[in-house]
Amino acid sequence: MLKPLRQGLPPLDPAAVSDAASCALPARYEAVREARRFTRDTLGQWDIGDRFDDVCLVVSELVTNALRHAVPTDHCPADGLPSVRLHLMRWSERLVCAVRDPSHETPVPRDSDDFSAESGRGLFLVDSFADSWGWHPLAGTLQGKVVWALFRMHTAG
Repeated sequence: MLKPLRQGLPPLDPAAVSDAASCALPARYEAVREARRFTRDTLGQWDIGDRFDDVCLVVSELVTNALRHAVPTDHCPADGLPSVRLHLMRWSERLVCAVRDPSHETPVPRDSDDFSAESGRGLFLVDSFADSWGWHPLAGTLQGKVVWALFRMHTAG
């Protein structure tokens, strides 16, 4: 079993966040489209274009994985919190996409040499397009975990 992966995520001071946005996503596959639209609109507002396609692909994979592997089909959150939540946080040179889900299960990349497979490559794609990624369990009263991906942004100059 993989231990929570925090390495690769530089210290991120919440007070230094340039911009942050989040959205609740319903526990249905249409949420992937909603997550892409939210990401596209948010990155457009933040004038981030250099990693746009990479970020949208990774968000799609993280949300799909959360819906497919972390949210039971009969899941109805008793505490009123959404099943899945997408967070986008920007610092001057970094962007973090984080997807919160109710599962305590470790995200496990599949070993597969079948690159024509229709599924099972989500974390491989996240690893390929993000600069780093990982996960950690939630603490306190929140249940579940957060799977995150970090992107280094190119600055002018």
